[in-house]
This record gives sequence, C-alpha cells and structure tokens, in this order.
Amino acid sequence: MKYKSTRGKVKGISFSESVIMGLATDGGLIIPESIPQISEKQLFLWEKLTYEELAFEVMKLFIDDIPEDYLRDIIAKSYATFLHPEIVPIIKKDDLYIMELFHGPTLAFKDIALQFLGNLFEYLLEKRKQKMNILGATSGDTGSAAIYGVRGKKNMSIFILYPYKRVSPIQELQMTTVSDPNVFCIAIKGTFDDCQNIVKEIFNDLEFKEKNRLGAVNSINWARVLAQIVYYIWAVIKFKKPIRVCVPTGNFGNIFAGYVAKRMTGKIERLILATNENDILYRFINFGDYSLGEVIPTISPSMDIQVASNFERYLYYLYNEDSEKVAETMLRFKKTGKISFSKGEIEKVRKDFLSGYATQEETLNIIKKFYQETGYILDPHTAVGVKVALELKENFDTVSLATAHPAKFPEAVKRALGFEPEKPKAIKELESKEKRFTLLPPDTDAVKDFIEKHAI
Repeated sequence: MKYKSTRGKVKGISFSESVIMGLATDGGLIIPESIPQISEKQLFLWEKLTYEELAFEVMKLFIDDIPEDYLRDIIAKSYATFLHPEIVPIIKKDDLYIMELFHGPTLAFKDIALQFLGNLFEYLLEKRKQKMNILGATSGDTGSAAIYGVRGKKNMSIFILYPYKRVSPIQELQMTTVSDPNVFCIAIKGTFDDCQNIVKEIFNDLEFKEKNRLGAVNSINWARVLAQIVYYIWAVIKFKKPIRVCVPTGNFGNIFAGYVAKRMTGKIERLILATNENDILYRFINFGDYSLGEVIPTISPSMDIQVASNFERYLYYLYNEDSEKVAETMLRFKKTGKISFSKGEIEKVRKDFLSGYATQEETLNIIKKFYQETGYILDPHTAVGVKVALELKENFDTVSLATAHPAKFPEAVKRALGFEPEKPKAIKELESKEKRFTLLPPDTDAVKDFIEKHAI
C-alpha cells in the first residue's frame, strides 16, 4: 500500500514515510492510494478475534513495510496499557449500544490511536537512527493522550499547545503534571483554533519543519486514523446487519475513520455526526454551509472547534478524488472562511452522514435523563452523541461512541446529577502533583522560538 496527498503533489510514499511526514509537504493530508474492501466472509472469520488480533488484521491491509512480527509487538505493547480486557467493550443501555473508548491511560478515546502512534514512532525512529520533535494542538484529550504515548520514549520530544483555561482542570492536570524531560506543555492565550492554526503554520514552514525534525500526532497523521478504523470494524462484526454509528466530533478525524470503515465493509448504513453549539459540521451536513463562526466555550470543550482539520480528507472523496479541486477549495477557504457545495454534493454527503446537535442545556438534561433511566453516567461529549443518536437512530441498531470517562468532567456531571462521578485512581494521583507549563501568546513566532530552544 502506497500513500499520497489530498492535494496531489505527494505520491507513492510508504506507510512509514507517511507517519514520519505527518502533514504532507504540499500542505495536504495523507491518504492511502486505495481503500481495501473487506468481504462478508472475511468479517465472519474475524468475529472471534480479540481486539488486538483484529487491529493486526485491519492494519496489515494498510501497512506493508513493517514486518508482521514487529507490527504485532507494537499493537500488543499499545493495548497492554488498557484497563478493560476487551479494550473497547460494547454495552447495551435500553435501545442504544455504547462503545466505551475510554479505558486507556488518560481515560479518553484518543489513547486508542496515540498509544499505538507513540510505539510506532519509537520503532521507526530507532530503525532509521533519527530523532523527532513532535508538535501538536489539543482541545483537551489529544494532548494528554499524546503525552502519555510519548513520555520517556527514546529519540523524541513532544510539544503540546492547548488553549489556556479552556480545557477541563483534569485535562490540564493530565498534561501538565507529566515530569518526563521530553514533554513540553504550551498554554496559548486563545482558543483551540488559535493553537491549531499555529501548528499548521509551523508545519507549512518546510525549512523550519526540516531543521527541527518536526512530526505530528494530531489527527492529521494517517496512523491515528488507521488505529481508529479498527474500532468501527470491531462494532460492525458484533452485529449481523447494517448499523448506524453516532460520533460526537469537532475535528472530523474520528468520524472520518468511520467513513473509511463504512467504505471498507458496506456495513455502516450511515454515520451520525453529533456536535455541540460549535456546529460547523452540523451546518455542512444539513444545509451545505461550511463557514467559520466564533468558537463558543461549552461544557464539552474537546468539541469547541470551528475548523475541522480532517475535513479535507473527506473533501477529497466528495470531489471524486480530484486533488486540484481540493487544493483550490482549501486555498479559497483560507482566504474567505467559507466553502460552498452544490445540491448534488450535499445529496452525496447525506448518503454517508446524518447530523444533529445538542445545546449545553440539552447535554445536561440527557446526562440526567440517561442516568435516571439506566444508572449509567455519561461524560458531556458522550452525552452530546447519545442525545443525537436517540433522535436519529430510527429502526437501526445504533452504536454511540463514549469518548471519555465521566470523571474527566466532574463539574458538568455535578451540574446534571447533583454529585460528581467517582474518581478513578489515575485521576486521584494527579491532584497532588505540581503543574509544569509555559504560557505564550497566540503568536507563531513565539512558539517557534520556544521549540528551537528546547528541541532535541
């Protein structure tokens, strides 16, 4: 399997090269040259596999330049840190199935991809005798998951940007209490979109990127999408008929992995995209309106995003794999903050997606209602998904993704239920630790200076 850029100037690179490159050198996002197809017979044969075994079978369809024994070891090492024996259990609550993706070391779904990516980086850097400085932006969970995937590993340092005072206190603790010398937390006086724009600008400065050996862990890295494809196929093989999957999302990376799984298996009838008040993706699916708005701080902060960084990957397929059109559209979007779609394009979108949103009040209400009816506590991001899933599931078996442990958002849960969820041991241990971070303005040059001073 070879890889290429959505913008057409990068072609024929290996999986390993795509991982190290992160963002394509032409400014596009890396995608496989083709999407493998999985037959019904193959899905049936995979039904008895463990999650790790399934991850190996799915990933080897996309990876042909890492020996199979090494790939198995990387996968085993990545999921050995998870606390549940099934890695991602699926549980039934009334008429809905909940897939719990939060059993990793930072109690969020990002661990599934970032534990894998950290071990993958370590393998590739050692093999190539290279060093790397990883740069990423987070709206909450990506940062801590990336840090826990990379902390203490050889030949790499990590720089994570997050919006100052716009992530939950526990999310901040999980990032800033890590004392490993290869970890640098940068709090930006601004929004997540400011953080993401700085990261994109730095990666687009190819001279700076090369000089400082920068790599990406954000969902712009194809290996993260690949790791997430696995749990959609895990869900598909648990059912005997097509399902719907509901994804609370802001950055389009998680649901794009579902889109790839849908194309691979033909067993996901439609993906349900759930947003909070930062509803650019809801507006796109329902009205063809992909235009920037102000970021609204909410109780589901990981979704407080207006620019969905993975959206370009979906655009590539929406535009029938026309790289020139993608490049032109993204250039125009950078200038105008808006993309327009034809009626035919929106009809095509609606064959893949449904979408709804939840206000903060609705999010609190569904946490309360779901707990009263099932005894199950939802975190505010999962609650957005559950609210929309219940509205749009129709007669399909529907799997709603639980993206974080409720204890990561105790204030929101307390507002809804009158009490905080029980804290897991991993969170209790953080509260006495000292925080370590650097506060910077939303200025690309200031971040570049910091990286140059601390890069390995």
